[in-house]
Amino acid sequence: MTTNLTKPISIKLLFAMLVVTIGAEILLYFTRYTYMASTLYDAIMVSSFFIGWKLHRRLQSPADQPKTKRQITLQFTGAFLIFFLGSTVNNLFSTYAFQDFSTNYDHYVQNYTEMQMAVEEDTGDPAAQDAIWTFFEKVDMIGYDLYSDTLAGLEEVWRLAYMILLLVLFKKVFPRRWESGRRDLFLMSALFLTSILFGIDHTLDSEQSWSIRIGAIVTFANMGLLLGVILLWTRNLWVTVLVHSLYDITATFSWYYIDYAVELFVLTVLIAHLILLTLEKINQRRLKQQLEAVELVQAAE
Repeated sequence: MTTNLTKPISIKLLFAMLVVTIGAEILLYFTRYTYMASTLYDAIMVSSFFIGWKLHRRLQSPADQPKTKRQITLQFTGAFLIFFLGSTVNNLFSTYAFQDFSTNYDHYVQNYTEMQMAVEEDTGDPAAQDAIWTFFEKVDMIGYDLYSDTLAGLEEVWRLAYMILLLVLFKKVFPRRWESGRRDLFLMSALFLTSILFGIDHTLDSEQSWSIRIGAIVTFANMGLLLGVILLWTRNLWVTVLVHSLYDITATFSWYYIDYAVELFVLTVLIAHLILLTLEKINQRRLKQQLEAVELVQAAE
């Protein structure tokens, strides 16, 4: 995998990767001071889709067998279930290990929920009571949440680009060890470093006390590590993007739209996973029987 990830990079692609990694972090920091930086950051996240389209094939090896739609769907359902279990454990750990961060995060969710409910209940403008105005206010609120959470999934392009840049750097700095073929250490180092950066990035857009900031860094670094493992396991960037986006979407919906939205979605994914896994095993068994039948005919001839 490391060989594919570090294939030659054109100047254009290198520049794009630097923008979506280091450039995005700089803009994220300045969002605490200006809305313009926030708008530019969103623009980079949108454009990262096209960068991901250039990079996603590097995760795959030419020797890999192409997967069927069912197998790809199984990858997604399995990855989502793993991420849900891992994030649940991580959240429980943070609740007890970083109480200041946990309390601050609960207040953030509560304030955000109350703000949205206040917008819904605002009757100061008589026109707001009109059904059409009410409808579009709802569209604005839900649409913005869907937009933000979808962009959050594209942070996986940021992760992949960073991992590639780090691996290229390791290849230049440690050429002997790289040529020896022992590259797993480099891959794990890139995964660990991007996870730490992922945690740090979740503290750049606001000023907080160190007790809260450390809790945020550790909590989100663990989430980033889990997503990075899923990325390397599935070798599919878009499956990882989908897992990240859908988890964020269902989590946001559970705050103030649908109680237990995450749990309900996980239950649906679990049922789908079990059905697809059963169908895949039946199909594999049938293919095996066909292959054995062909071998028997060839042996008889």
